[in-house]
Amino acid sequence: MLLMHKLKKNYPGRIHYLKAKEAIVTSQPMKTWKEFFNQRIRWASKTFYYKDRSLQGALLLVYMYNLSFLALITAGFFNYWYWMVLAATWILKTIIEWPFVSSVARFYEYTPLMKYFFFFQPLHIYYTILAGCFGQLGKYEWKGRRVR
Repeated sequence: MLLMHKLKKNYPGRIHYLKAKEAIVTSQPMKTWKEFFNQRIRWASKTFYYKDRSLQGALLLVYMYNLSFLALITAGFFNYWYWMVLAATWILKTIIEWPFVSSVARFYEYTPLMKYFFFFQPLHIYYTILAGCFGQLGKYEWKGRRVR
């Protein structure tokens, strides 16, 4: 990603996304949940290295939106009204993300998995919050090395 942002800066308007099955490059998935999570922490740790302020703003907005779910869950224990706000926010998040995720699922021919999308939102929210936090504050392991 950092290389792509450097290329975008040096060649404005000349970087495009190629959405073609012939251009797909595959890589091996992480073998364990720990490896998966460490990969996400590593990605999140690079957030402040992006020079594009609009990208940093978008990442912050998404992180804060996801963090609001924790605040709503906590507030719900004190006032049931926040449980309704939580449900509405969860539905809104799903509606906003559905067109993008379903188009990607169609492209990769994984549409049957879309029936689980709504129910996996909490897991995605939770891991986004944790990876974002640990990416800035914590340590992680990558390819056998301890980082920070």
